[in-house]
Amino acid sequence: MRRHFHKMHGLGNDFVIVDAREQPIDVTPALARSIADRRTGVGCDQLIVLEPSGRADLRMRIWNADGGEVASCGNATRCVVQLTGAATVETDGGLLEGSSLGAEVEVSIGQPRFAWDEIPLAYPTDTDPLPMAWDVLAQPTALSVGNPHLVFFVDDVAEVLLEEIGPSIENDPAFPERINVNFAQASDGGIRLRTWERGVGATLACGTGACATAVAAIRSKRAASPVMVTMPGGSLSISWAPGEAIRMRGTATHVFEGQLDVETLK
Repeated sequence: MRRHFHKMHGLGNDFVIVDAREQPIDVTPALARSIADRRTGVGCDQLIVLEPSGRADLRMRIWNADGGEVASCGNATRCVVQLTGAATVETDGGLLEGSSLGAEVEVSIGQPRFAWDEIPLAYPTDTDPLPMAWDVLAQPTALSVGNPHLVFFVDDVAEVLLEEIGPSIENDPAFPERINVNFAQASDGGIRLRTWERGVGATLACGTGACATAVAAIRSKRAASPVMVTMPGGSLSISWAPGEAIRMRGTATHVFEGQLDVETLK
């Protein structure tokens, strides 16, 4: 069976998008891993499947490259809004709103959550700062922006050994659903950011990571809204005030489209 797909990216964070609103597709972890494989599949950070929704224009489901399904993805939301023109998108992380602004897309991803059981953590504790440390990295901010994040502020993000420290923090038993790990450097009113994404690894950009980091920076007065967050793949503008939804603005790029041979990839 062949299925049509679109390949898109948001600042290098890349996706295979399958529209299953009229013809369902059964995604298993093995199929998601096969599609995401950059040698024997299409290659992507996340597989995105669009389904019908009873409360939004469509429902978006997300599988990471390791085959695990996750609740939210900011860069993917921008791509889906750009591709379909949807104004509302249902995800397991909440109801998101978006609008296309030419080459850029702005999406609203809801309010950040700081309660330990909403992130979630394995036990009750303070979350801002979180009283934990990994070597010299200590007391990050823990929060959920539809998926779980830690934010460390460091003097120089270029010096962080992302591939070494990222996996150990992601898989720490304190985080029952694993966690995304962000290393941020406040610079000239903006933020430089590198992210270790759970189930993916080091990525060129992470939309929800940029949102989580901007919220942490605004709360700690390291930056003022709107914050320009610059990642290896490019920059996003993030706006937020306490009690309000986070708004993210940036590009969404269509690369190509093609056909998946689902039976071969299973």
